[in-house]
Amino acid sequence: MNRMLMPVVALGGMFAACAALAQEPAPGRYAMQKTDSGIARLDTQTGEVSLCQEKDGDIVCRMAADERTAFELELDLLTKRVETLEKAASEGPLGVKPRLPTKEEIDQTMGVMERMMRSFMGIVKDLESEEKPPSGKTEDVPQKT
Repeated sequence: MNRMLMPVVALGGMFAACAALAQEPAPGRYAMQKTDSGIARLDTQTGEVSLCQEKDGDIVCRMAADERTAFELELDLLTKRVETLEKAASEGPLGVKPRLPTKEEIDQTMGVMERMMRSFMGIVKDLESEEKPPSGKTEDVPQKT
């Protein structure tokens, strides 16, 4: 039985190898296209286009003009935001002083708190009077040691 299975496994392995060779390799991150002034490079992940040229034995790539303008605008916007945040952070704790409550605000708050406490204490007294037995009767209180 093993002898019959071996050729089938070998044949299946050959088909798999042929199928793998027939597939085209996955494209890389960059796609290149030759132009009159050099090479255009497309970043397939970000969509960024760069123009590359050979200068003094080195290849130098620069962003395309329209992308460069958008990049510079975004950079200016971010620079302004950072400057604004840094200014606010430097003025923060020193520039803002906490305002203390006035005497009237304190008196008003204390009046509210006093009314709340009196009401609460009234409720507690009512609950305590409900739990006490009438004065004529005594309840057996368990002995605690």
